Amino acid sequence: MSLSLILAALWALAANLIAMLPSRDYHWRAAYVLIVIGIPILGYVTWQNGPLIGLLILVMGMSVLRWPVIYLTRWIRSRANGTSDV
Repeated sequence: MSLSLILAALWALAANLIAMLPSRDYHWRAAYVLIVIGIPILGYVTWQNGPLIGLLILVMGMSVLRWPVIYLTRWIRSRANGTSDV
């Protein structure tokens, strides 16, 4: 297993451990930190293992951090429709 996949697995383990901890802000601060750390890891995985594995890791990360993705898609839809529902 390559170093990039080990880092991605450690990222996923850390994300799941953080999700088990209680939080007052519903884990949003931790989600921001995980996003900032996860983007370079995703680039490294894609560079070292190819775009297919990179896409699989992206889907894995999106499943772990689904609420930021949901809010981002809602924000993009509202901007495209010209409304400000969010």
